[in-house]
Amino acid sequence: MFADNIEEGVFSVRSDGIPTEGVRDQYADGKAAKVWEIFIGDQKSRTENYRNFLVDLLKKNGCKRILDVACGTGVDSIMLLQEGFEVVSSDASDKMLKYALKERWNRRKEAAFDKWIIEEANWLNLYDDIKHVVGEGFDAVICLGNSFAHMMDSFGDQREQKQAIKNFEKCLKPGGILLIDHRNYDNILETGSTPSKSLYYNSPHTSEIKTSVLFYCGKPALTIMDYIIAAGNLRSEFRLSYYPHMFEGFKSILKGIFGEKTKHDIFGDFKSLKEIPTPAFYIHLIQKQK
Repeated sequence: MFADNIEEGVFSVRSDGIPTEGVRDQYADGKAAKVWEIFIGDQKSRTENYRNFLVDLLKKNGCKRILDVACGTGVDSIMLLQEGFEVVSSDASDKMLKYALKERWNRRKEAAFDKWIIEEANWLNLYDDIKHVVGEGFDAVICLGNSFAHMMDSFGDQREQKQAIKNFEKCLKPGGILLIDHRNYDNILETGSTPSKSLYYNSPHTSEIKTSVLFYCGKPALTIMDYIIAAGNLRSEFRLSYYPHMFEGFKSILKGIFGEKTKHDIFGDFKSLKEIPTPAFYIHLIQKQK
């Protein structure tokens, strides 16, 4: 049983609400979903660095058909639709998806939005959930915004996380690419804090992210972030929990699934790691073998 606070040695890994099967839906109570776009900024306020990096990278790799496996409210999917990509979007949270569905309905007279496919899907069953739209495979699968870290290591050996990434790989066509990111948890563990502003989340309304880490058997097992959002008369606080992916460990998992010799490029805050030695986010680009 998970609680919403630290009580009798039990830690929360989600806000109140009923989770979907498999990956716990930390947005199930709707609280975080309501203020999420205020936190990340809507598609119009995405930084040029973010948009240009993602769009340019997809175009350079010849990507046209994209699967967004952590679409949330649809911010990135909408941005890509507007840039001319064909997008299929999925998320495990129906509370988040309702915002994407509403946008699709409001813009249904636009051809790209009329064709926009949105599915509720769980990473552990992703391929089976959406195989009717996979076809010959996607040019790219994206899992951005630190979304993958929502999946916990329930068994202590990361088997479910590996299964999820295997599903991502299965949805790709040969030569297709996975773009997946995570916060710089190495730095968070070293400093004990999380930057409230970054090139990902640049909203002026985020005032603070209180961070704490739970260790199990001497190893970091859970990172808890309490977000404080202040916008006009709105003040909201919500808690989200993440698995703290270490840089080297995450690289090893990706290589183990995609192959040691496959193309694997890593960026820090949309730049070369040589330019950004201590980024807020790491972005991995790894290619499915042809």
